Amino acid sequence: MAVPKSKTSKARRDKRRSSVWKLQLPGMIKCPKCGEYVLAHRVCKSCGTYAGKTIIDQKEEA
Repeated sequence: MAVPKSKTSKARRDKRRSSVWKLQLPGMIKCPKCGEYVLAHRVCKSCGTYAGKTIIDQKEEA
């Protein structure tokens, strides 16, 4: 049977878990055109631009 030879200390256990359980903030950048925060490599929802080009016309959406 697989039985641990000795107890794993709290410090050793927490050291192992430390980086696994943390949530990471997604890569947010400011849109160069309107200044809204946008996820990186995605079209801006407020102005509809990506990489300096208009992808979605906001006039058509409204």
